[in-house]
Amino acid sequence: MQSELIVLSHLRWDWVWQRPQQLVSRLNKAPGRKTWFVEEPLTPQGVEVPQNRLGTAEVDGLTRVWLEIPEQGRHVGFFDEVMPDYIAQLPELIGPPSGDRVVWIYTPLALEAALALEPTTLVFDVMDDLAAFKNAAPELLVRQRQALRAADVVFAGGRSLHRSVVKQGREDAHLIPSGVSVGHYAAAARAAEPDRSRPVAGYVGVLDERLDLDLVAGLAERLPDWEIRMVGPICKIEESDLPQAPNITYLGQQAYEDLPGHMAQFDVALMPFALNEATKSISPTKTLEYLASRLPVVSTRVADVVADFPGVVDLQDDAEGFAAACQALRGRAGELPSPELRRLLRRHDWSRIAELMDKLIFDQERSTPERATAEATA
Repeated sequence: MQSELIVLSHLRWDWVWQRPQQLVSRLNKAPGRKTWFVEEPLTPQGVEVPQNRLGTAEVDGLTRVWLEIPEQGRHVGFFDEVMPDYIAQLPELIGPPSGDRVVWIYTPLALEAALALEPTTLVFDVMDDLAAFKNAAPELLVRQRQALRAADVVFAGGRSLHRSVVKQGREDAHLIPSGVSVGHYAAAARAAEPDRSRPVAGYVGVLDERLDLDLVAGLAERLPDWEIRMVGPICKIEESDLPQAPNITYLGQQAYEDLPGHMAQFDVALMPFALNEATKSISPTKTLEYLASRLPVVSTRVADVVADFPGVVDLQDDAEGFAAACQALRGRAGELPSPELRRLLRRHDWSRIAELMDKLIFDQERSTPERATAEATA
């Protein structure tokens, strides 16, 4: 049976490989399914854009779509000034529904464009509390409530997010924590030859306001004989905000296929998150990726990490605690996971998660677009 999957995401397909890419790359493999991945606007480099127009590219078996716009004074995103272009041009590009049409949003700012595509099923996958992030659009809170009312299926990517969604009236929301590709990390990690000239405490992920940069600086100061290695792109903060020390190394964004090799160089994996508004609902995917790479993990007391990984992750509160934990955990990288940890990783395999979500979406009774539109505007 023919089906369509149209995903509207605030994350670009070729950025850091996260929940949207992991799930969509698997859901796209269903026989007879056509997949579109719709991204925020961008300004093409070296090309004059006379008017807002859609650009497309075929990649990884799906069609990427974005709105090309002239240079703006700020990052635009799925905001009101570009929404009429998406609403007008997306249905023309994609055409009318020809069977099951699942429209899946990762940001509630894309709700109007999603409804314009006449979904047979509207999915809202709440992977982050976007309204709590730095420079968040003020309209996000209202749009989130509208998206939760409109969606036929709601997923939440962690315990804290799920509690928040339920409090907002979606008692039927499915708790679907993010997962890990165990084979991807384990196989590459075993093949790598680590350089043990000096121990490495490493972080892999986006460098943004969710990190406790003072903790990172303090850790480097307390472990002068270690390298503190930070792997990932800078986002929403300035490069000048990052702590500098002779033993702190910044490698920038790395390809997803290369991450296991980088992790194989670590002695200890770090999750030095600040405990602030932006992190109170996060459920870091990197926890499972570190564990699948057979690394000991040190983290601040992020609520979902405390709840989901008791006795597995070493929890610390400050730079002094992180430094002591790194010293204590040195030499444990590469240890075979316990039977309990192996079961945990199997339960959180991305392919298993994608299969479950596919059944919840495509096997459920369909709601009409008219009902979704009415609820969204209520």
